[in-house]
Amino acid sequence: MSSPIIKVENLGKKYRIGAPVERYPTLRDAIMSAPKAFIRRFRGGHAYQDETIWALKDISFEVQQGEIVGIIGRNGAGKTTLLKILSRITEPTEGYADIRGRVGSLLEVGTGFHPELTGRENIYLNGAILGMKRSEINRKFDEIVAFAEIKKFIDTPVKRYSSGMYVRLAFAVAAHLEPEILLVDEVLAVGDAAFQKKCLGKMGDVATEGRTVLFVSHNMGTIQTLCQRVIWIEDGRIEMDGESELVIKAYLDRLQKHNGFTRVLKSLNGEIEIERVIMRDKNGEITNIFRSGVPITIEIYYFAKRPVSRPYFWIGIMSRFGPLFAANMLLDGIRPGNLEGRGRIRCTFRALPLLPQQIYIVRMGGRKADGKTLLFKSTEVTHFRVIGSARDIGFEGELAETLVGSAIPVVVPYTWELPDGRTVSVNSLCKGEKYGNEKS
Repeated sequence: MSSPIIKVENLGKKYRIGAPVERYPTLRDAIMSAPKAFIRRFRGGHAYQDETIWALKDISFEVQQGEIVGIIGRNGAGKTTLLKILSRITEPTEGYADIRGRVGSLLEVGTGFHPELTGRENIYLNGAILGMKRSEINRKFDEIVAFAEIKKFIDTPVKRYSSGMYVRLAFAVAAHLEPEILLVDEVLAVGDAAFQKKCLGKMGDVATEGRTVLFVSHNMGTIQTLCQRVIWIEDGRIEMDGESELVIKAYLDRLQKHNGFTRVLKSLNGEIEIERVIMRDKNGEITNIFRSGVPITIEIYYFAKRPVSRPYFWIGIMSRFGPLFAANMLLDGIRPGNLEGRGRIRCTFRALPLLPQQIYIVRMGGRKADGKTLLFKSTEVTHFRVIGSARDIGFEGELAETLVGSAIPVVVPYTWELPDGRTVSVNSLCKGEKYGNEKS
């Protein structure tokens, strides 16, 4: 086997939290700090807690040239810290990361850009930082500007760019100036759906050219579509490293266990609690993994500390594109009677009209009998994923499998009528029939 292009060995990063930055004390500082010191002594407290935390600990892995590796984990797990170390922005506390090749990084909006310089000047600056000759940058310049769609503003200082323009130019520079390794954080979420799709396509092209991509994202559909391998980081350590589908499944199962089954949601007035929210398949089994077109049931278990009269509830399904559909008692004209003690409310969607390879969020909220006063704010209570392929639900286009992770995910049956007289019915999910196209 060839030598890895990235080799990380026993990597660790420690941060000190709570300790103030030391500086020369002044008379004003002494006078101003005296009352605070008295209060701390009176309460028996301390000025600061000098603590340390390990953002990363004992991280070891290798990446071969041409691999697209997804990095997943909850917020604060250490994903961005890892990319910053690989980008040489941050030094590790222990261990090492051996990088063999030019690194292009897109870790946050405007990474590596000088705000006072124009878009044109920043392109040349970034190329020089990557070690490219001016002739190489000239050769790529028009392609970068066209990809970023900012030709009109290329000679405007980037401090005047919107966040979307920043991201478009930053990604175009990082992807087109031929780095051997491309590091991309969740920053792509700033762009619109069309630009995200274009970026994902470009990352796929980069990999087919033999270059390497490390991609951090919370969008499991995109990760599974783009990456063959996934590294799951949990509390600064590698929890799992392997085939994308297996790692994503284990990760979502863990999230479901932590968030879906144990979360307590208290009403604003404290009179009722949601103790847990679970999901069941058509056989009544508890799960958070479904296929398109099957029924799903969401169960809300509540505890009313005192009688709650005729409240309204709603349940919404969301993706990264925003709200998709909902069951809302305010619209339906139904509601329970008085809720007392512990009980359960169930909502069943008879056919799940969602594309596979996505992570979906379940949110819920509630109002009092007047329909206006909030019991619960709209809150994420659990999540699920939809598995399968695009062909399972009737999409047979040559690009179908690559688009399901980035397309608007709601699907309904529809029919094409073509000029030659053919009629093609696509997607029979909601009819409960066999998947596939029906041609006549």
